[in-house]
Amino acid sequence: MSLYTQLVSKLIFPLHERLKKHDTVHIRKDLEKTQWLSTQELKTLQIERLKSFLIDVEQHVPYYQQLFKQLKFNPKNVSSLDALKQLPLTAKPLIREQGEQLKADDAVGLAKFNTGGSSGEPLIFYIGNKRVSHDVAAKWRATRWWGVDIGDTEAVIWGSPIELNGQDKIKLARDKVLRTHLIPAFEMSPVKIDGFIQQIKALKPKMLFGYPSALAHIATHAEKTGQVLSELGIKVAFVTSERLYDHQRAKIEQAFACPVANGYGGRDAGFIAHQCPEGQMHITAEDIIVEIIDNNGNVLPYNQAGEIVVTHLATRDYPFIRYRTGDIGILSDAQCQCGRGLPLLKEIQGRTTDFIIAQDGTVLHGLALIYVLRALEGIESFKITQHSIDETTLQIVKNQQYNPENNAKIQSEFKQRLGQNVQINIEYVSEIAKEKSGKFRYVISHVTIV
Repeated sequence: MSLYTQLVSKLIFPLHERLKKHDTVHIRKDLEKTQWLSTQELKTLQIERLKSFLIDVEQHVPYYQQLFKQLKFNPKNVSSLDALKQLPLTAKPLIREQGEQLKADDAVGLAKFNTGGSSGEPLIFYIGNKRVSHDVAAKWRATRWWGVDIGDTEAVIWGSPIELNGQDKIKLARDKVLRTHLIPAFEMSPVKIDGFIQQIKALKPKMLFGYPSALAHIATHAEKTGQVLSELGIKVAFVTSERLYDHQRAKIEQAFACPVANGYGGRDAGFIAHQCPEGQMHITAEDIIVEIIDNNGNVLPYNQAGEIVVTHLATRDYPFIRYRTGDIGILSDAQCQCGRGLPLLKEIQGRTTDFIIAQDGTVLHGLALIYVLRALEGIESFKITQHSIDETTLQIVKNQQYNPENNAKIQSEFKQRLGQNVQINIEYVSEIAKEKSGKFRYVISHVTIV
C-alpha cells in the first residue's frame, strides 16, 4: 500500500464518512472480523440481528406495524431464520403501493432512488444513512480481499445518470482525492473506445470497476486494434450490474492481465455477494439474508435454482424484507477454501443487458435507452426489441399517470441515439411476457456487433 493510499484509507476517507454521519469505517472493521466466523456462528449472528431489526421495524414503520398486527407476528419471539417464512414476500408493486407507509417515522436524511431493476419495472424507493454505511463497508471489505483499498487509483467504466449527472464540484473534488475516475460507458463507438483506452493507459489504475459487457467490449476492441493493456499493473477488474459470462471474463482477464471479481446486487436490494480470490461468491451475511424460492413462493433447499429473495438488515429506515429480486440463483452449502464462513451464492442466472447498435454503427449500452424511459411517469414496465439496424419496437405497460405526450419524447430521444431514420414502434400492452427461462429481459437486440 502506497503512502498516499494509507493517508486516504486511514485518515481522509474516514473523516469524509464521519462528516456525512456514516459509520462505514467501524462497520468495515467489524465485517473483517465476522467474515471468519463459522457457519453456525454467522447464523447465530444473523438471527440476533434479524430479531433486533424486526423489533425496530415494528416500532417505527407504519406498514409493518399494521402487517405484524394482522398476522399476529411478534418479532420478539424470533428464534430462527425460518421466522421469515411467516412474513409475505415483497415485490415492486407493493413498494409502489405503500410508498410513504414504508418509511420509518423517525427516518432522517432519506435519499430518493429510482431503478428499473431486472424486469424493467421502474421503482422509487429510499435509502437511509445506515444502509449506505453498510453497503459501502461491504464493498470496501470485498476490494481489500484483492489487495486494493480506497485511495488506490480506480477507473470506473459506468453509465448510470445517478453518477454521471451528479458530478458537482464537491463530488469531483472528492473523487480526485480518492483517485476515482469516472468514464461514461453509454456510447461505445470505436472512437469513444480509443478514448477510453487512452484514459485507462494514462491512469494506470490499480482497479477497474464497471459493467462486464462494457469492459469486455473495450478488451475486444483493444485486441482488434493491437492496443496493449496488459502492462498497466491493474490488480483486479470488479464487475457488476449484469450477468458475467465466461467468455467476458476470459476476454477481460486476457486483455488487462488481471483477475475479474464478480459482484452481485443492486440499488434496491443492496450489495448481496462478492467474489473472493478463490472464485466463490460470498453473501454479505452480516447484513443480508438470502432465500431461494420456487414459483409458488416456497423456500427451496441448497443447490436448487429459484428466485433470489433478500432481507436487508440495515434498511430500518425503509425496509426491504423478503424482497423479490426477479433474478434466478442457487445457494450452496459448501465451504470456501479461503476460510471465510460467509455463505455462498453458487450461481446467478439470467440478468443481462444487451448492446444496441445505432444506424451509424455506434454501439450503445442498452441502459442508454432504458434511462429515457425511467425518467417518464406512468410506465409500469417495458421491453425494448431491436429487430434490425432500421427498426426497434418498444412495448409499454402504462398506468393512469402516463402522458400521451411521452410518445414524442420517446421517439425523439430514441432517434437521437439510434439514428433519425430508424423506425420506432411503440406498442401498449397489458403485460410483458417472460422469456422461456422465466426471466424478464428488458432489452433484446437481434443485431450482431461486428
